[in-house]
Amino acid sequence: MAMTKDDLLAEARASVQPVDAAAAEALLAAGAVVLDVREPAEFDMGHLPGAVNVPRGVLEFRVGDHPALTNKDTAILLYCKNGGRSTLAAHTLKRMGFDGVKMLVGGFDGWKGSVHKVEVDPSVYR
Repeated sequence: MAMTKDDLLAEARASVQPVDAAAAEALLAAGAVVLDVREPAEFDMGHLPGAVNVPRGVLEFRVGDHPALTNKDTAILLYCKNGGRSTLAAHTLKRMGFDGVKMLVGGFDGWKGSVHKVEVDPSVYR
């Protein structure tokens, strides 16, 4: 039987550890790798401090090549716009052997909507 997107998300959610903005702040302070799985144009418009951009669509291909993703024991905080892509990405990384994966609940929209720092590439004009 074929799975729907809702089936895939439910399966992924069962294996992913969600964290709220306060826990994400603690992960940032502790030096976790912050992985933004949105598209580059979304990333350029604003992202969490120190975030690395690896779009969800190429994650499996970039894991072995990206310097931030070479240590499978490192703490990783993933996020996307509002949680769907990061849930799937976190599930994928866990299946690939990354144990310290956590996902920001509400994604960038939730982070930006609270009072948290956002970085914007200075070359992006608003």
